[in-house]
Amino acid sequence: MTIEEIKELIRVVHETGIAELEVQRGENRVRIRTSLGIDHEVVLHHSDVASSAGALAQAAPAALQASPAQDDEKDVLVKSPIVGTYYDAPSPGAATFVKIGDQVEPGKVLCIIESMKLMNEIEAEIAGVVVAKLVENGRPVEYGEALFTIRPR
Repeated sequence: MTIEEIKELIRVVHETGIAELEVQRGENRVRIRTSLGIDHEVVLHHSDVASSAGALAQAAPAALQASPAQDDEKDVLVKSPIVGTYYDAPSPGAATFVKIGDQVEPGKVLCIIESMKLMNEIEAEIAGVVVAKLVENGRPVEYGEALFTIRPR
């Protein structure tokens, strides 16, 4: 497997937002995992491919290498309790539940995750300010995937 093929796999993972991709061709195996849908961990197996890992890390786009830094250690990640599709508004064309900078209280609906045709409201568990929305509207989410960052008051 060439570095160009691996770069293409990273691009596909980044564009589709999938959580993990593993490809094996003969003795070569590549596994790409995402965290928060932003940073990527690339695990290469095979001596010929593994020796190219340094070149791949230098050649990969900076956006794929950057991991989000939390400004405050007290920031809280709101994670998805289920697998499903993320929606940031109650219906198409409606106003979003929350925007970056909004104050939230416990019980405030942050988003909806549709799973098996059921709409599950995801509520804030703490009072604070929404400092980041980490998922695009209509995108599939995994169990435990970060959806929002809230800075407690």
